[in-house]
Amino acid sequence: MKHVVKHKLDHATAKKAALAAWKSYSERFAQYHPSADWTTESHANIGFKVKGVSLKGALSLEPGGIGMELNVPFLFRPFQRKAISVIEREIQKWVDKAEAGEL
Repeated sequence: MKHVVKHKLDHATAKKAALAAWKSYSERFAQYHPSADWTTESHANIGFKVKGVSLKGALSLEPGGIGMELNVPFLFRPFQRKAISVIEREIQKWVDKAEAGEL
């Protein structure tokens, strides 16, 4: 399931916002060992570890939005919604700062 945080930013500023959001998220939720590997200028593979299980997903910079996907095993589906919600709030916070010129 893909979620998109809409924005009015240029690509470079959107990436700054995404990087700042991920850094903030990673510091706050270090116990889940979040990782992000930017494979292109617009795409990062992300991952988490919860109770010994690896969860994988992606962040993508798109025109007008930052997309996120998280693929999890069936047993961890309740975690999927919470994780996406927390990541989405973090990205939205940094997108709002970037749109206000505070980034």
